[in-house]
Amino acid sequence: MSKDYVPDKDAAFDTFFKNLCQYVNAKCTGQDPEWTHIPAGSLTALNGAYADWYTAYAVTVKPHTKVDTEAKNDAKAAGKAVIRPFVNQFLRFPPVTNEDRTAMGIPNKDTKPSPVQPPEEGPSYSIMQMGPGALGIVYRNGDKGKRGSKPKGMTGAEVHYGVPSAPPEDQEELPGMVWATRVPHVIRFREADRGKRAYFALKWSTRREKCESPWSEIESELVP
Repeated sequence: MSKDYVPDKDAAFDTFFKNLCQYVNAKCTGQDPEWTHIPAGSLTALNGAYADWYTAYAVTVKPHTKVDTEAKNDAKAAGKAVIRPFVNQFLRFPPVTNEDRTAMGIPNKDTKPSPVQPPEEGPSYSIMQMGPGALGIVYRNGDKGKRGSKPKGMTGAEVHYGVPSAPPEDQEELPGMVWATRVPHVIRFREADRGKRAYFALKWSTRREKCESPWSEIESELVP
């Protein structure tokens, strides 16, 4: 990766840094975040570095002193010191795709990755009660695979689920879907669903190119 992907000019650096934070926050927050591999502390540090940078930078876009310029330069250096290790540690495939990196202004080493072969079988998995209204999905690659293991090239598992009035006969009948890249992946249900039986079906998938495994079997568990 080029060492020059982080812009040095103030305006370009601000645009790059803000876009990076906004993109990562959108992927890591919300009820069902797409990215769950970034620790909350690291995300807070990234956002804090941008806030410190922008505070110092905003002062220098109007008449300012030499001290203000020095503070802005220090904040930029501190921001770069946070950005580079954050990108190197957390913004790699998987689960971050080449498309994600391009959208964040981060160069890709290989823009033509080798095609991923779809697995022949769907995930093996178990369902755990995780407290009131919550069930956790723990997937693995094969019955004897390690917890959280995935087939080569697979980013994670599509978890399809629902709380129907009758057991579903087909996986496609399950209306809900979340993207799971780490285990256990916790799904929280409505209060009205507690005490009812939730049904699940999984399939391996990758987001770099649409490549899926066959469905797993449908399994169920009571919503605690």
